[in-house]
Amino acid sequence: MKIKNVGAVVVLGLVLVAASSCKSTGTKRAEARHYDGSWESLQTMPIPDWFEEGKIGIFIHWGPYSVVGYRKAARGYSEHVPKIIYEDPKHYYPYMEKRWGAHPPDFGYKDIIPEFKAENWNPEDWAELFAEVGAKYVVLTAEHHDGWANWDSDLTPWNAVDKGPKRDLVGDLGEAVRAKGLRYAPSYHRERHTGFFAKAKFAVHSEPRPDIAEEIRRVPEALMLYGPEFSYNKAFVDDYVARWKEIQTKYQPDMLWTDDVPILTRDGNNLAAGELRPEIQYFYDQLRLMITDYMNDAAARGQDVYLNNKGANCNWPDGVGCLEKDNLKLAVIGPKWESCTTFGSSYGYLAAEEEPGHKKNKTVKEVVHSLIETISRNGNFLINIGPRADGTIPEWQVSRLRAMGGWLKINGDAIYGTRYWKEFEQQNENLAFTTKRKALYAIKLEKPAAPFMIDATAGWTKDQVKSVKLLGSPADVAWEMTANGLRITPPADLGSSMYAWSFEIATDEQQHDPNAIVKDANEVLKNTGHVNLDGHARKTPGKK
Repeated sequence: MKIKNVGAVVVLGLVLVAASSCKSTGTKRAEARHYDGSWESLQTMPIPDWFEEGKIGIFIHWGPYSVVGYRKAARGYSEHVPKIIYEDPKHYYPYMEKRWGAHPPDFGYKDIIPEFKAENWNPEDWAELFAEVGAKYVVLTAEHHDGWANWDSDLTPWNAVDKGPKRDLVGDLGEAVRAKGLRYAPSYHRERHTGFFAKAKFAVHSEPRPDIAEEIRRVPEALMLYGPEFSYNKAFVDDYVARWKEIQTKYQPDMLWTDDVPILTRDGNNLAAGELRPEIQYFYDQLRLMITDYMNDAAARGQDVYLNNKGANCNWPDGVGCLEKDNLKLAVIGPKWESCTTFGSSYGYLAAEEEPGHKKNKTVKEVVHSLIETISRNGNFLINIGPRADGTIPEWQVSRLRAMGGWLKINGDAIYGTRYWKEFEQQNENLAFTTKRKALYAIKLEKPAAPFMIDATAGWTKDQVKSVKLLGSPADVAWEMTANGLRITPPADLGSSMYAWSFEIATDEQQHDPNAIVKDANEVLKNTGHVNLDGHARKTPGKK
């Protein structure tokens, strides 16, 4: 029998901690580890090989918000529209009246959910596409800030098995992508749910917006969607942990992906100074224990797992997971990080982005260049798609995925399994660099029409270079060592690559330079970049 009340959450959470049944998918390295519940212990977690080597992931924002597919000005995060409906009634209530014939409190977000049916969804087709385009792991939104659960949950009636699609979206996709050999991570964004439908977004204690309160009065079950808590009290925190542990137990994720937690620096809280209000201190302590339980549970099965540390202000101490931020573009080589990157301006489905020539959509060239620059700076590239409510992926996103995959099929040696070099770019020649053992990859971000010099090889001798070849081209590549460095003359036949061209330089020694990294996470996040029209990142000192 499903449990549909908050009172059972804590008990169920304790049961789930003890539950563990999964065949081993990891290594002895994972089996040997045990974390004692402290941040210091968690800082010793290794980066799993699958994450370090794989580099490329697919992010999926999909839920009842996909039904709406709309945002004012035709840009921005459409997955936030469920709350914006109530924040900006002057604009969105007339929109809802025109589309559905009513608006809150007569017709609200809860009433849109029956239209989220996933009726044309085939998880095997998704998995085949993701594998085909070169992804090595997949992150699906299990729950966004809206309170909707995409999995078979015993903790809320607002889940994809009991309503909407009437199937376990998280479970079905997990089976499909793992059958293709990909890693899987249902993402969890509930840390900001208390303020999503409330008067105050980032407050320790708030209350529901008036029309939300009226919807709940008329339909009491709606409390479990919009709330049930609008404060960071113990009930919310315990429910938060229990929902994650339900995901952990049922699906054994390869990554604990959570969003950033703004309350740690808002409403009288200052995590950096160690000043947290009691409710938030309890929340932070439970997050630490939740991460510890996740890591130890996976280690007991021999599963190598990881997590992220998201936001301009990190949630956790350095070393506890990879740094991450929306569309992150570091201007230095940082500690292991990930850029969750959009094709357009939204993560969720936005119908306006399907219109030809939508000005906020990235070109294929921009996508490929962003991928290259992320990897060259020690990052992973998590590219996002926003499927329609019926489970189909917009064609313009599919075409970009396939183009990215086509580039990776030719240039994958310069991406997968690579590490950063002593330099990540050379601006005067529009070059990015990666390494793999004794190979140096010089990736030209513009068509190589003339000889070019790699400045950072100045001082090398001819004996240090064994060969130079252009990935995707059968032609010989002419090169010479000069006093100013390695000079490469591109062949007339540039092969089949587009958008960027990878020159593989075989050398006589390991090329990875671990000392090139900037280790201070706060300093790294201050040194973010922006993308020029050619897709090339440029340093913006101090930008946050």
